Amino acid sequence: MFGKTITLFKMFGFAVRIDISWIVIAVLITWSLAKGLFPTYYPPAENPQFTTSTYWLMGIGGMAGLFVSIVFHELCHSLVAKRYGLPMKGITLFIFGGVAEMSEEPPSPKAEFLMAIAGPASSVGLAVLFYIVSIAARQYTWPSYVGAVFGYLAIINLVLVVFNMLPGFPLDGGRVLRSILWYWKGNIRWATKVASGFGSSLGIMLIVLGVLSVISSNFIGGMWYFLIGLFLKNAANMSYQQIIIRESLGGWPVTKFMKRDVITVEPDMTVEDMVDKVIYKYHHNMYPVVSGGRLVGCVSVKNVRSIPRGDWPIKTVRDIAQQCGETNTVSPQIDAMAALGKMNELQVSRLMVVDGGRLAGIISLRDMLKFLSMKTELEES
Repeated sequence: MFGKTITLFKMFGFAVRIDISWIVIAVLITWSLAKGLFPTYYPPAENPQFTTSTYWLMGIGGMAGLFVSIVFHELCHSLVAKRYGLPMKGITLFIFGGVAEMSEEPPSPKAEFLMAIAGPASSVGLAVLFYIVSIAARQYTWPSYVGAVFGYLAIINLVLVVFNMLPGFPLDGGRVLRSILWYWKGNIRWATKVASGFGSSLGIMLIVLGVLSVISSNFIGGMWYFLIGLFLKNAANMSYQQIIIRESLGGWPVTKFMKRDVITVEPDMTVEDMVDKVIYKYHHNMYPVVSGGRLVGCVSVKNVRSIPRGDWPIKTVRDIAQQCGETNTVSPQIDAMAALGKMNELQVSRLMVVDGGRLAGIISLRDMLKFLSMKTELEES
């Protein structure tokens, strides 16, 4: 879902990260506050004490407050999820806001509802707190820019609540809707399909609104509507696909999907022979290295690229092979869904299935996707 991320700190055991896109949006929001919103609502003519530096400090303060608000919102989601035993990957801020990354679905409609509502409830609490501070700033003659920044933060938190509570999955409101439908029918897949349908429809509406706004000469606002709508539509569709994947693969061992007839290479084979006789013939990115019936490592196209072309006739597979370990192997007993998650985390498409030091087979992303496609086609026809 995300590109390169930077881990900022840990809070209550949750890593807080920012996607590179967040830095871009943080700069844009700071600029729009300092050069647009605050000078418009607090013009220099009526506030002579506000200098250019003051507006920039207000912009930075507003951006910092928004950062804290989003992290607190997602932290509340995460704490409730932790209360119900859900493993959390952490909190990531990106161009469209923040997300508490779950690796599993909630165990019950109640857990889903409480986890979903925790975020908006926290934002309402922050809005009230910031509003009280903004009022206090006026009553106790604090610097006027303090009240202005906290007033903005009160409003923006309410905006976050309203948007997040729209009934479109995977927004918080969509999760609340899914929890209600799930409780009603007892079927999380059906509930996700309906809630994701609302989310996809909402995304399409925002896309249309964005196009109309651009036509009406509101280019920047229109582009934001368009991009948010596109993101929401894709996220909604992806959420339903993830449910199908979890239901289809969950509980099955990798042995159900692995191929036992595996193309392997010997450690004494030259790199040139491996390229000509194996890679160009079978077109895989990774091959197990087997000697005397035992797995001794694996070699990938990336390993081959790491040595000069002139060394291919001299170097052997043994020279460039990497060792077997957590990054390229799984046990036969592991759940297929866990194997898929590992592929996604490591950004690989094949894993070796190892049993007692011997190669039992290969599980590939391609084979699992073929199974999912066929299962979906048969069950939804």
